[in-house]
Amino acid sequence: MTSGRLKLGAQVLAVGFVVALLALLAWKLVTDEGGEAASGAAPAFDLPRLDSEGSLSLASLRGKAVVLNFWASWCEPCKDEAEVLERTWQRYRGRDLVVIGVDANDFRGDARRFARRYGMTYPLVHDTQGEWLDDYGVVAFPETYFIDRDGRIVGERIQGPVDGSVEVEEQYERGIALALAE
Repeated sequence: MTSGRLKLGAQVLAVGFVVALLALLAWKLVTDEGGEAASGAAPAFDLPRLDSEGSLSLASLRGKAVVLNFWASWCEPCKDEAEVLERTWQRYRGRDLVVIGVDANDFRGDARRFARRYGMTYPLVHDTQGEWLDDYGVVAFPETYFIDRDGRIVGERIQGPVDGSVEVEEQYERGIALALAE
C-alpha cells in the first residue's frame, strides 16, 4: 500500500510540474511576441548597403519615420510586396519616412538582381548571416516593422507580405501613421 501511495504521489507531482511548465510557456507567448523588438526601442544596426557603397545605421535615421522590411531574394511572397514598398517610398519620402529593405540570409548578387528586377529604389542593406533577425524577432520572410521618429517600434509588425489585401493594407497604413505621428 505504501508503494502505491508513493507512486500516486510521484504521478501527481509529475503532472503538476508539466502543468506549471505549460502555464509558463503560455505566459511567455502572451507577454512576448517573439523577440526583443516586439515593442520599445528598435535594435540599432549598422549594415552594409546593398544598393550603394558604405553602410546604413538606424541611428542615422533618428528624426525620421521608418518602415523596416526584412526580405530575401529567394522569398516568393517578397516579390508580391516589392511594388507596395516602392510605392510607399515614393509617396512618403517627402514626409521624412524612409523605407529600408533588410536582405538577410541571402547572396549579395542574388539580392541585387532581385532589387533591379522589382524596381526597388529605397535604401537596401545586407545582413548576410541574418544576425539581426533574432534581435527583431523575425520568424519568417517577409516581415515589416514600423519605427517612429524617436527610434521606437510602433504599431503591429506585419508577418507575411504587404500585398494589398484589405486587412493587411489597413494594418500597414496604421503602422505608417503611427511612425509618422509627431
